[in-house]
Amino acid sequence: MSERMAPLHCPYCGDEDLRPHEDVHGAWECRSCARVFSLKYLGLAASALEAKR
Repeated sequence: MSERMAPLHCPYCGDEDLRPHEDVHGAWECRSCARVFSLKYLGLAASALEAKR
């Protein structure tokens, strides 16, 4: 079990019918548009952090 939150909607069609994709770890399958995708956290934008100062 992962501590990360699952996506709430498909980034392509916006539907909420998502299931983990069995073939690839960390991938999600949208049952509405049949797309398989994965999400990756890259980090914090330095420009956003500087603007808050």
